[in-house]
Amino acid sequence: MQILIIGSPESPYCCELKDAAQRFDMQCDIVSFENLASHLTTESEIISASQANPAVETLSPYDACLVRNMPGGSLEQIIFRMDLLWSLEASGTKIVNPPKAIECAVDKYLTLARCQKAGLRVPETYCCESADQALAMFEKMGRDVVLKPIFGAEGRGVLRLTDVETARRVFRAWEQIGSVLYLQKYLNSNTDSQSDLRLLILDGQLLGAIQRTCSIDFRTNCSLDGQASLHLPTAAELKLAQQACEATGTVFAGVDLMYDQNHNLHLIEVNACPGWDALRKETGIDVPEKLIQWLAK
Repeated sequence: MQILIIGSPESPYCCELKDAAQRFDMQCDIVSFENLASHLTTESEIISASQANPAVETLSPYDACLVRNMPGGSLEQIIFRMDLLWSLEASGTKIVNPPKAIECAVDKYLTLARCQKAGLRVPETYCCESADQALAMFEKMGRDVVLKPIFGAEGRGVLRLTDVETARRVFRAWEQIGSVLYLQKYLNSNTDSQSDLRLLILDGQLLGAIQRTCSIDFRTNCSLDGQASLHLPTAAELKLAQQACEATGTVFAGVDLMYDQNHNLHLIEVNACPGWDALRKETGIDVPEKLIQWLAK
């Protein structure tokens, strides 16, 4: 079996996946999105990599492709990368996660919209392009909101706003640079620290789960100041995570859940390129090996 990993060759996650594949006697190569190209001839489409990775001449021989990131870029670059994934899938290569799932999960608004339409509980969320509209909703949401970039990960660029004047300045600044204003009502758990749950799902089955807690920041990301601990999901938590994956089309995903002060469970995000460092430390699960084993089947 031949596996292609699309991501940074320097990424520890990509290297761990390659090591796991090689332990199963599989050929595995890593290439970044920025080095991919497509050649349309009169007879076929040839997707290849640049000389940055001489081992990868054409992507046609690969049986499976693991997408490990979607780096920032212009709208044209993002669309072109998605075009390449769709072409690879059409050629018979199994893409994990599928292009339709990546298109959904990379977009926080689309993810919650799809899940809300599927009947899943999500935080009250407002999305617009106008600073004035955002400020009016800030008032309606009780002057306590979380502002997030629609495209983003690991808590980068996420702000909690509780002051009117600060909110006005931030909304104006985001509007001026052409950003979409994505607001969520802050979920208060009535505890001294903020916490959420991360469930790692593969093909509808639970790989493992952790609780992430932070006492000095509302963001619980372990890449920041969040602390992880082993969590055994309830049936309701697991069902919500599985339903979120189904609604977004994700096969391998990190699903973030959170309780509010009334102990209502909410879906927060679905990550289509999840990391596993914190989960592995708490559970001992070898995620790369599990993923490669699943692909081999």
